Amino acid sequence: MFLENYIETVDFSDKLPCIEYKQEKHYLVLKSAVKDKELTYLISRVADFKDKSAFSDLFKLVGPRIKGYLMKLGSSDIVAEDLLQEVMLTVWRRSETFDRAKAAVSTWLFTIARNKRIDMLRKEIRPQLDPLDPMLTPNQEDSADNVYSSKQESLKITNAIEQLPDEQAVLIKMTYYEDKSHSNIANELRMPLGTVKSRIRLASNRLRKLLEGQIYD
Repeated sequence: MFLENYIETVDFSDKLPCIEYKQEKHYLVLKSAVKDKELTYLISRVADFKDKSAFSDLFKLVGPRIKGYLMKLGSSDIVAEDLLQEVMLTVWRRSETFDRAKAAVSTWLFTIARNKRIDMLRKEIRPQLDPLDPMLTPNQEDSADNVYSSKQESLKITNAIEQLPDEQAVLIKMTYYEDKSHSNIANELRMPLGTVKSRIRLASNRLRKLLEGQIYD
């Protein structure tokens, strides 16, 4: 049995304008328990013929139980009502995807309801972006002075590297310009790793002294 023997009233929503309901604001759940066979029949009418009357009957029968299920999961009355409308809208649009061989109507409906609630929770916990966050503001263009200074510094480093012995210059370029690890450099140059590290250290020290003006070649 899908619904127990009880009566409950539920407000209609404007989220399903495609369905023509009666003018009453509330509807009553049928007193007798609804068998899955009946629900399957109503789903098939909606899927095959987009039967608005069948959909209305289906909504009246399953709506309160779905809403109650959502509230048991922790949703407030208002949220549960909104989610119910989303569930039934999905049923209206995707009723043809229901496969009786895979699951009962009740299982299918509760799965949709659970997924709708999960989607809602994911949206709630997703951090909101602050438009004033500096990380979101575009980088400011460098001033002409900064651009000129950067170019001068780059030219100074290039000239200093050219003053290094060829062997040291190669190591510096591979390390800082090509961003290669010491082990990769050792493999490419077929040199022991210890030798590579030692020579890079010597080359770096010499380059620093050239940039500081301590060496005049």
